[in-house]
Amino acid sequence: MRNCLIPLIAVGLTLGAHATVTLPSIFKHHMVLQRDQPVPVWGWAEPGQEINVKFAEQAKITHADKNGRWKVMLDPMPASNDPQILRVSGQSTEVIRDVVVGEVWLCSGQSNMAMTVKGVAGAEKELAAADFPLIRMFFVQSFTATTPQEQCKGVWQNCSPRTIPNFSAAAYFFGRELHQKLKVPIGLINSSVGGTPIESWTSMEAMRKEARLQPLLKRWEKDVGTYEQAENRAKNEATKKQWQEAVKAAQAAKQLAPPAPAYAGSDPLHASRPGNLFNGKIAPLIPYSLRGVVWYQGESNAGNGPLYAIQLPLMIRDWRAHWGSDLPFAWVQLPNYKQRETDPAAPSNWARLREAQTQALATTSHTGMTVNIDIGDAANLHPTNKQQIGHRLALWARAKVYDEKIEWSGPRYENHIIQGSEVVIHFQHSGGMKTSDGEAAVKGFIITDETRHWRWADARIQDGTVIVSHAAIQTPVAVRYAWANNPEVNLINSAGLPAAPFRTDDWPMDNASMPLKADIIKP
Repeated sequence: MRNCLIPLIAVGLTLGAHATVTLPSIFKHHMVLQRDQPVPVWGWAEPGQEINVKFAEQAKITHADKNGRWKVMLDPMPASNDPQILRVSGQSTEVIRDVVVGEVWLCSGQSNMAMTVKGVAGAEKELAAADFPLIRMFFVQSFTATTPQEQCKGVWQNCSPRTIPNFSAAAYFFGRELHQKLKVPIGLINSSVGGTPIESWTSMEAMRKEARLQPLLKRWEKDVGTYEQAENRAKNEATKKQWQEAVKAAQAAKQLAPPAPAYAGSDPLHASRPGNLFNGKIAPLIPYSLRGVVWYQGESNAGNGPLYAIQLPLMIRDWRAHWGSDLPFAWVQLPNYKQRETDPAAPSNWARLREAQTQALATTSHTGMTVNIDIGDAANLHPTNKQQIGHRLALWARAKVYDEKIEWSGPRYENHIIQGSEVVIHFQHSGGMKTSDGEAAVKGFIITDETRHWRWADARIQDGTVIVSHAAIQTPVAVRYAWANNPEVNLINSAGLPAAPFRTDDWPMDNASMPLKADIIKP
């Protein structure tokens, strides 16, 4: 008899959950709704139940469908600083307080997006000045999942010196500038995890349709299969439990968490497994109304730049398809990092990843990229000048999303002409082009002839172009700029924004293999 009761209890719990009006976790006190566009409000209730949604002057009525799901669309609203109440009623009532209307941005990526304000340069000053109650951040606390989730964990927090230490720094400085310029509330949804590759943030549905990603997916399928084999699973789960307990103990003692253990195969919930972070940290947000997305990621994919040139546009299309909107989407190009090379021909995975990020601009509309080749840190994967990262993202948004007439980009390669022994480089965004150090010589160029023997080039600014040459090369065929992990560069425009790395050749390069697991995984 007792065994027969278990399914009945489960059914009763399910019906009870349906009888109660339930909202997605992102609908919480202090939330920000997107201005000037329809705003979906959705949730769950008992099938057929009437749902009443009231906000400001609007009242909407709908009924839960046969699966218990319901959704209404609030009409577009202007920005409003006045805190209001969102009330959702059925057999029970949910009341969400202190709701404002403004601009909402999804901020995602890996550890440099996750990096908090307390870790930036000048943190003490930034924390003390962070009194912006109309900037609100929702941090997605949930982790990975093997299937798309409808709910996540998280709360909205108003920006203050008390709450700001744990805000995403890049997101905060981006949002702060928008708030100060637009004079409207800003909502920042932070969904980021350190040490994770782009394939974990893309849906499996989208990746299965891309033939060039099948080897990657098959490798993961094989590794997960090995993990779940009967002779491995018990041992793997015991090892995982032990590690999780050690992580909790380290966190309680405020010590560094131990690294993830080695398993037979790969944990199905691994943060780098394709689709897992989309399932756990992006799917539950859909279809929350957004203005756009800013993305700071790429370090964990630097082993295969050419594949990333496929993956980044795919992920953008994937998210846009799920939201049903051509969301503006900008990303942070990887900054300079690692030891500076003396060999102009030294291979560079980071240069190739930056090239892939640039190529994605040409294959996806309504996108932007900030160049940060001048503000990285040779010894630190997590550069502390997140103020400039946020500022440059905000310049793009102000110019391309909010139509402000400002310069938002540094010089971008447009074309080149070979004139005898010199190569003349033409740029977009080249107004007031100069060197950041005041020197006549432009640093960071290399040049070659048909021998493909690269040399450090002489370069100078002339009539809005850059003239590149080398005394030993009479018939140049190709030029590259900032083509290194940590190049020495000084080319900027009048806005003080750096020139983007580029190459004029399309010669094939050796391809490193795509890693199955990221080097850095936060528990």
